[in-house]
Amino acid sequence: MKESVRILMCAPQHYDVDYVINPWMEGNIHRSSRDLAQEQWNQLHNILKEHATVELVAPQPGWPDMVFTANAGLILDHTVVLSRFFHAERQGEEPYFQQWFADQGYTVHTLPKGLPFEGAGDALIDRVGGYLWAGYGFRSELDSHTYLAKWLDVEVLSLRLIDRRFYHLDTCFCPLNNGDLLYYPPAFDTYSNHLIERRIPTEKRIPVNEVDAVNFACNAVNVDQTIIMNSASDGLQKTLAARGFKVIETPLTEFLKAGGAAKCLTLRVTEPRQDSPQASSIQSRMVHLEGHLLDSGIVNRALDTIVSGGGSFQVLHFDLGAQRQDISTADVKVSAPDGDVIEDIMGQLVDLGAVVTSEDVSPDAHLEAVVQAGVAPDDFYVTAIYPTEVSVNGQWIKVQGQRMDGAIAITQTPDGLVAHCKLLRDLQIGESVVVGSEGIRTKRTTTTLKKKSTEEFSFMGAGVSSERRVELVVEQIAWDLRRIRDQGGKVVVTAGPVVIHTGGSEHLRHLIREGYVHGLLGGNAIAVHDIEQALMGTSLGMDMKRGVSVHGGHRHHLKAINTIRRCGSIANAVDQGILQSGVMYECVKNNVPFSLAGSIRDDGPLPDTQMDLLQAQADYARLIEGADLILMLSTMLHSIGVGNMTPAGVKMVCVDINPAVVTKLSDRGSLESIGVVTDVGLFLSLLVNQLNKLTGKYARV
Repeated sequence: MKESVRILMCAPQHYDVDYVINPWMEGNIHRSSRDLAQEQWNQLHNILKEHATVELVAPQPGWPDMVFTANAGLILDHTVVLSRFFHAERQGEEPYFQQWFADQGYTVHTLPKGLPFEGAGDALIDRVGGYLWAGYGFRSELDSHTYLAKWLDVEVLSLRLIDRRFYHLDTCFCPLNNGDLLYYPPAFDTYSNHLIERRIPTEKRIPVNEVDAVNFACNAVNVDQTIIMNSASDGLQKTLAARGFKVIETPLTEFLKAGGAAKCLTLRVTEPRQDSPQASSIQSRMVHLEGHLLDSGIVNRALDTIVSGGGSFQVLHFDLGAQRQDISTADVKVSAPDGDVIEDIMGQLVDLGAVVTSEDVSPDAHLEAVVQAGVAPDDFYVTAIYPTEVSVNGQWIKVQGQRMDGAIAITQTPDGLVAHCKLLRDLQIGESVVVGSEGIRTKRTTTTLKKKSTEEFSFMGAGVSSERRVELVVEQIAWDLRRIRDQGGKVVVTAGPVVIHTGGSEHLRHLIREGYVHGLLGGNAIAVHDIEQALMGTSLGMDMKRGVSVHGGHRHHLKAINTIRRCGSIANAVDQGILQSGVMYECVKNNVPFSLAGSIRDDGPLPDTQMDLLQAQADYARLIEGADLILMLSTMLHSIGVGNMTPAGVKMVCVDINPAVVTKLSDRGSLESIGVVTDVGLFLSLLVNQLNKLTGKYARV
C-alpha cells in the first residue's frame, strides 16, 4: 500500500434510487436493495484499503447519491474546484462536500451559480501527460473548463459526450497510470475522438466494446498496476494483463441501477501537480439575434445548432416582444472546444441570421486578398441562399448575386466598395474575400408558400385524405402561377424525363402555351424523350397511348436524336416542319428559352445539349435570374443544382414520387421550398385543371 494515495468514499447508509436523472435510473425507482448495496460497497471499500488510504465523508439523509463521491469536486494538489450539480436532486450535497474539503485544509474554488460542473466525474487527470481531460455535454458545461485551467493551472482538453448512457466522462473514459487509455469511442463526437487520437498513440489506446462499456468497465479505479472494476470480459482482462495490470472484479450491480460503479464511488484526494502550463483551447463568441425569434423557431434552431456542433451557450439577454408583431432580440455567448469548431458553428449561426458581435458592437468583416485566380483564402466564408450584408469600414454593404456555396468578393469601384457572391472559379487576383464569420449578417423572410411546419404534402400520407392534401397545395400553386403571369413575373420549370414517361407532357405543353412558363431547364433526356414521343408516339420505347412496349422501341430515342442532329438543332427541326408537337416544340414556338445540361451518360447528345459543364451552369444561372417561382418536376440532380444557385425569396416547388427527393432541397439549404410527394403526371394534370377554373386577372404592379 502506498500511503501517498488517499481516496474519499461515503457509506451507502441513505443510498436508494429515489428519482431519475440518467437513463440507468429509469425503471429502477426504489428497486435497489440497501443491504446488498451495503455489502457491495463494503467489498469495494475493503479492496481499496489494501491499496490506498480510504477516508470517509459522513452520509446525509435526503441525499441518496452522496455515495458517489467522485462528483464532490476536482482536486489537484491542494486546490479543489467544488461541483455545481446540474440537477436539483443533487445540489444539496454541495455544502457537505465543501465543508469536508475546508476541514482538510484545501483551497476551495466555487464556480458561478448556474454553471454546472460535476467534479472528477467529468474531469480526469492524465498522470503521464499532466493535462486534464474534461467532459461536457450532459452534466458539465464547456464554459466551466476555462475556470479549471485558470484555478488549477493545468492544460484542459475538452471532450464532448453524445451517448446519454455515458453522461459523465468517467463512465466511458479511464486514463491509466502508465499512459494507457481505457475508453469507449462511440460515447464521444468525432472531434473528441480525433483529439484523443492526436494525444494518445495507437498502441496506448484500449477501446472497449459495448458489452464492457455498459458494464462500466471504464468506470474503474486505478492504483499503481491494479485496476478495480465492476466486471470485465475475458478479452479485456487479457489485454490489460498483457500490459502489466492486475484486474480485480467486484460486483457493483446495485449501484449500476443509479448509473455508477467503482470510480463513481470514489474520489482520489491526492493528485500531485505536474509541470503543465495553464491552457485551454476553448473559444467564445457573442452573437446577436433579432426578429420574430419564437414564431420562426430561429432561437431553438440556433441553440440546437450550437449544441449539435459541439459547443455550449449562455443566453445573456432575451427581450421578448410584447405583441405578436413586435421584434424580439437575444444575445448569446457561444463557446466551443477550439477555433475550428467555433468558426463552423458561427458560420451556421450567421446563415440563420445571427450577427457576431464584440462588446456590443458588430465588428467589420475580415478580408484577405486573392493571390491566386480561382482560389479563395483559407477559412473563407461560404455563402447561403439568404440575402447577405457585410460590414466594411463600419458600413453594411449588400452582397450582389446571392447564391449558396460561393465566396464574398469585395472590389473597389469608382462608386465605392462592391460585394459580389462568386463561385471559387470566378475569383480574381486583386479582389478581397471575406473570411471567418464576423461582420456578416443574413436576412430571412417568410414566403407565402412556406409552411411553418416541416410537413410535406404527401399523396400517400396518413390522416387527412392524401388526395385532398395534394389538391390543397395545387390550388395554392395555381394561384401563384396566375398572379405571377398576370403581373409580368417569371416562372422557371426544371423538369426530368419522368414528366414525359408519366404522361405529363400534354399538361406541361399547356402551361407553356398559356404563358405560365418563362424558362425551361433540364438535361438531354427530357428533350430526347419528348421528341421521341412527338415523332414516334413512344417514350423509352413504350407506346404512350396503349401503355405497352413497341417492338424495336428501345432504339426510338436514338432515332429521335439522329433526326434532330440531321436538322442541326431543335429550332431548325421545328422550322422545317419535322418536329410538330411536344414540350420542346412549344418552347420554340412560344419563344420560351431553354437550357439542356449534358452529362457523361447522355446518348447523342442533341445538338442543343450543352456538354461544357461550366457553360451549362452559367446558362442555368442566366435563365434563373429574376425568377419569382421555380417548379421542379421529378429531377433530383437538376433541382439540387438549381436550388444551390437560387437566392432566398424565390419560391420553389419540388414534385417527385420519392419522398427522399423532395427533402433534398432542405438538406442542401434551399429552405424556401415545399415538397409535393406524388406522381408528377398527376400533379400537372391537377395543376392545369385548377388553372382552368380560375377567372379574372391580377392587376400588374
